Amino acid sequence: MRHLNKGRKFGLKRGPRKSFLKVLANNLVRHERIRTTEARAKEIRMVAERYVTYGKKQNLAGMKLLLKYLPKAAAYKVYHELAPRYAARKGGYTRIVKQAVARKHDGSKMVTIEFIK
Repeated sequence: MRHLNKGRKFGLKRGPRKSFLKVLANNLVRHERIRTTEARAKEIRMVAERYVTYGKKQNLAGMKLLLKYLPKAAAYKVYHELAPRYAARKGGYTRIVKQAVARKHDGSKMVTIEFIK
């Protein structure tokens, strides 16, 4: 039974799945908008919004947590650019916009995930 086991597996074991989500979240932070599948975007959303919440604390502990999960440049961007942008907002920092055309080879639903301006 899958009681209290949320999240998608993407056909990966725990370690590769965690690093896969880290890479996707890093790309989202660096570019502020990426095009990916709907399932991936829904998983990235949880990770990316947690990073912004860490940055909003604006203390050393928040910065260390960001450096633990992101490369230095991305962590600094979250801490110094993204977090102050959402200082007055209580969550919901990302937006998922569905695309009209599915991916050609497997028909996956494609979306754009972006940080709200």
